[in-house]
Amino acid sequence: MVDKSADAFRTISEVAEDLDLPQHVLRFWETRFPQIKPMKRGGGRRYYRPDDIDLLKGIRYLLYVKGYTIKGVQKILKESGNRFVIAIGAGDTQGLDAMATPQMGHVPEAPLPPAEPADRQKGALSNLLRRDRAGAGASALPPDAAARLNQVLLELLELKRLLDQVR
Repeated sequence: MVDKSADAFRTISEVAEDLDLPQHVLRFWETRFPQIKPMKRGGGRRYYRPDDIDLLKGIRYLLYVKGYTIKGVQKILKESGNRFVIAIGAGDTQGLDAMATPQMGHVPEAPLPPAEPADRQKGALSNLLRRDRAGAGASALPPDAAARLNQVLLELLELKRLLDQVR
């Protein structure tokens, strides 16, 4: 890949590679975070400015490293602004710990409970799925369990992507 100036605009494929994210995740984030506004040229081709990329780095850090939910990151952006999240993406996490509350959508990094036997885990999962199909909906899982499952799902998807690259 050709090295570009730090001020150069980047395509979605360059940004996705730089952030180690699939392109569809960047497009999805555009729908959830109106602050992400890449320039679009003919045919819808996206060009990201350096500030867009820095903002994406901050969002990625908050979601994947700190465990915030999308709503939590939206709230941080609304209350503290783009510059705060850009600074976080650049490694300045000062002030972030004070914000780490459940109201901000932060999923605390709690230790996992001791592992149960596989048969018992399967049974518990089957019961949750059965309740969900019976109409219990999202209330079948406690919010903290749903958030932890969501984080595990993101990690599994990332591992799948890495395995697909190796193949």
